[in-house]
Amino acid sequence: MQLVPARIAREAQDGGPSEGLFLLGDARKRLKELTAEYAGQVQLIYMDPPYMTGDRYVMRVRQGEEDWKSGKGSLELPAFDDTMHREEYLAMMREILVLSKELLRPEGMLFLHVDFRAQPYLRLMLDEIFGEENFLNEIIWAYQTGGRSRRYFSRKHDVILFYRKSAAYKFDIDAVRELPMQPKSNHMRRHVDPDGRVYRSISANGRTYTYYDDDPVAPGDVWDDVSHLQQKDPERTGYDTQKPLALLNRILKCASQEGDLVLDPFAGSSTTLESAKRLNRRFIGVDLCPLTLNIARRRLEGAKVTYDVPPCLQIPACSACIQPGVGFYHVTLNSFGDEPGWERQIDGWAVGYIEGDSFRVLERFTRSKKEPALQKTLRLPVFSGNPAVLVYKIDGYCYGYFADTPL
Repeated sequence: MQLVPARIAREAQDGGPSEGLFLLGDARKRLKELTAEYAGQVQLIYMDPPYMTGDRYVMRVRQGEEDWKSGKGSLELPAFDDTMHREEYLAMMREILVLSKELLRPEGMLFLHVDFRAQPYLRLMLDEIFGEENFLNEIIWAYQTGGRSRRYFSRKHDVILFYRKSAAYKFDIDAVRELPMQPKSNHMRRHVDPDGRVYRSISANGRTYTYYDDDPVAPGDVWDDVSHLQQKDPERTGYDTQKPLALLNRILKCASQEGDLVLDPFAGSSTTLESAKRLNRRFIGVDLCPLTLNIARRRLEGAKVTYDVPPCLQIPACSACIQPGVGFYHVTLNSFGDEPGWERQIDGWAVGYIEGDSFRVLERFTRSKKEPALQKTLRLPVFSGNPAVLVYKIDGYCYGYFADTPL
């Protein structure tokens, strides 16, 4: 049976309870499109945009069974360029921040993650767009990773600028309280209560204040308790500027609640989106790099997600065997493209049905450390319509096909 190429613009993955949307494309264009449906609905926006570093970033991509077994990518592909001139960069960020404000609810908040290069310009820009009165914090995320300088003090922190849209914002500091790692030494007197709990006391202005050592404490505006990802960290996706899940969990917990809508206009490694999935928030991610799609599919497995992707113009040939069974088709992938070693070019694939220009995924396989070898047969429930196949290449692009005759 022949597979006929199909122009797929959307890929729909069932799941729950979290649900979201991933848009491939330029953040300015995509945010403009989102305002038609989501203006005034987003509770939290976190963004980690380019920083004016002048660098070109790459992603080390795993290809084939050997790379997935070793855990090391053997192929280096472009991820994004951070080479805009200052005027062009600031014009882009102004447009994105204005659209972000339009998308936020009155109760909503924005966290903008930057470094020393962009921070002075974007702080003034945010004051102008959101209002100085709506500035809440300049959060310092301090870490120890990276090199050491002998020409100046080593740069070991990023800045997260925290703004509200209005005085109606909903912030929950209690949601991010944690047990202290160890009691802080101070001048207060140490006591032990009848239950054996250690507390400290201090008297001032005729009153005595007590503080228990095991009471959860809230973070201040210097976050030195969230580590930068190490090279061999299991969270690593291969995306250069990936942020740790613990950092985004803290932001989402204090600035949103279950069911709220969270937006990341520079989704990159999809850490914000995975945090939203785990914390049962709705989410929208936008990114320009096709490589981020393969990352997102892995990290968002189990959620209900729609991927909005411009269709590819050139679609390679694909061959599959589709055998009817009891309630299921057994779909076996036989070949993809004209080059030998085609299996190494495939990151994963899915089976389902095509409805208009949307592919409904009913079963998917993606390579992983646990399953490095390409699984070539998937089961597809028998529904009305022609069975269809969606192939994900290691470069992030996906290609759709459907059976040329009904079974």
